[in-house]
Amino acid sequence: MERTLTAFAGDLWIATGDDGEVREALRAMGNDHQSVLLFDDATGRQVDIDLRAGPTVAPRGRGRPKLGVQPREITLLPRHWDWLATQSGGASATVRRLVEAARKADADKPGPRAAMDAAYHFMTAMAGDRPGYEAAIRALYAKDEHLFNSLSQDWPSGIRDHARALAAPAFL
Repeated sequence: MERTLTAFAGDLWIATGDDGEVREALRAMGNDHQSVLLFDDATGRQVDIDLRAGPTVAPRGRGRPKLGVQPREITLLPRHWDWLATQSGGASATVRRLVEAARKADADKPGPRAAMDAAYHFMTAMAGDRPGYEAAIRALYAKDEHLFNSLSQDWPSGIRDHARALAAPAFL
């Protein structure tokens, strides 16, 4: 799953989307994108992207291609190895399928703590000097959605709405 970014110019929400979508929105702004702040929606932390071009591919070197296989070691109990031996495709393929299924399940729904932390990082950067900020942070970590929404009500709409969206999974 590709990361989602959100861009703000001051208090104004500019765009939300993947790297390419946000890059295009910022390019459309011309030189006005100098004061834009970008946030990774999964973490709430500020990020930078290169506006010059899309993703670059490293040139292929000489010789045989590296397959990316690196030896790792995992410790399982004998009953785990026995079960893996009965699965189609062998132990490695089964472990890869299990890991991918777990990654997809986790990617679809951020946990409450991750949502709190993402909202905290975003709010610190964008609302740290706003009235009610500190009390809103306390309400967030206390999982008091009503108080959180009340305290953030008078913030600029883009900042308020994005903070609430990031925090929403924390209140479930």
